Amino acid sequence: METRKIQVTGGSTYTVSLPKTWATANDVSSGMTVEIYAEDDTLLITPQNDVDHQEGTLEVASLEDEQLKRAILAMYVSGFDVIRLEATRITTEQRRAIRSAIQGLIGVEVVEEQSGCVVVQDLLDSSELSIVNAVSRMRLIASSMLSDALTALVENDDDVAQDVIERDDDVDRLFLVVSRIFRATLRSPGAAEGLGVSREDCFDYHSSARQLERVGDHAVKIARLALRLGEVPEDVADALLALHEDAAAIIERSMDALFAEGSDEATRNGHRALEAVPEIDEHTRHVDELLRDLDPVQAQSLGLVLDSLSRSADYGGNIAETALQKAAPRP
Repeated sequence: METRKIQVTGGSTYTVSLPKTWATANDVSSGMTVEIYAEDDTLLITPQNDVDHQEGTLEVASLEDEQLKRAILAMYVSGFDVIRLEATRITTEQRRAIRSAIQGLIGVEVVEEQSGCVVVQDLLDSSELSIVNAVSRMRLIASSMLSDALTALVENDDDVAQDVIERDDDVDRLFLVVSRIFRATLRSPGAAEGLGVSREDCFDYHSSARQLERVGDHAVKIARLALRLGEVPEDVADALLALHEDAAAIIERSMDALFAEGSDEATRNGHRALEAVPEIDEHTRHVDELLRDLDPVQAQSLGLVLDSLSRSADYGGNIAETALQKAAPRP
């Protein structure tokens, strides 16, 4: 840490010198313009960035299938707007993996394609992205997926189950958007200022979005089990529906707490959600007792459904804890 004394020039202007090592490392010299951001009692200074699009190049000669997909997703989340994928010759399998990867991204398209190069670009206007809207959308989709997964199970409806599985892609795409926005706020204070959301709040939204993404994953797990199972005994179905209702209520209260404008409302909803989590364990034990009378194979599958509902409630509790931290006074 370095310290500087504040000087007064012209009778009313405060000035402070910049550390030379920082200026040299960032190519800042006399006459250049820097950007200044005020965050509460903190002042952030960064070299002015006139670049509209961040471009990156990835050598893909040694990457195949899932490795290539993960590399593209990583560059997208890291904030690159234009990604050049290069090799001596990009194979058909690699092109297929590239297309598969960008199908999982919102607003990303192939804009150039040659034998040894594929260029993909994020065509969304970053100024139109909202981390709050993305998390809100995730909330709606994940909650409806969990509800529909239970409907598919108790009504033995394969069409609904398949629809739940397909909707998981929407949750995953939105989570990648949230991750991209969050990492942008870590790199640049200007990104947080453009969002109108503090970096601390962005962290809370990203943390909660991860929990919602996991709820969506468990909804898919239940839907896949619904495709395998036949009719569910009525008493077990009723018990699972009741358990889902309680788990869904925890998630809803937690999200209400996260998005609450006032700290009192956030604290009230957060505590209500957390106080309901232990009751899930009691309901789980009740359903578990019902499963003991079933065929072992069916009981095992329904036990996995039970576990997914319990875990979803726990994820709601995690969101509630995040909401309470967000609402707490800051030092």
